[in-house]
Amino acid sequence: MEKRIAICPGSFDPITKGHLDIIRRASSLFDEVIVLILVNYSKSNTAFTPAERVELARRVTKDMPNVRVDFFGGLLADYASHVGACTLIKGLRAVSDFEYEFQMALTNKKLCPTLETMFMTTDIKYMYLSSSIVREVATMGGDISEFVCPEIIDDIRRRLGPKTEESK
Repeated sequence: MEKRIAICPGSFDPITKGHLDIIRRASSLFDEVIVLILVNYSKSNTAFTPAERVELARRVTKDMPNVRVDFFGGLLADYASHVGACTLIKGLRAVSDFEYEFQMALTNKKLCPTLETMFMTTDIKYMYLSSSIVREVATMGGDISEFVCPEIIDDIRRRLGPKTEESK
């Protein structure tokens, strides 16, 4: 039987507990889940480099044996074909997410006809959560411990936290 590979794509800038909820649930459905850090060309200013985002994602998924993290700068459909993935996993927080994600699913299907997209709704406790909220709260010196895993809090605070006179 062929190995069933799914991809959870995103910019993950940074990876949140909402992302991890989707990744963990997907890992129970597939033989392998690839957390794929992508370049989002519509988001020109990222807080973390692709290599840093890969490292943060690897740290918080280290206890999930069938999950691995990778980076790709090209078309998602090309990467999926290359690794033999059968499914893209897309997390939805609200109905407003669906229109864009549905359009992307149709585009990926056109580019790679064997590729399916599965939409998973996030757990209700993470419906409000996004990487941009984490970045904003961290920049203002707020508590992000409810939003991200403890393994990466210090990295986020160092990068985004309020600047003191000593750190300027």
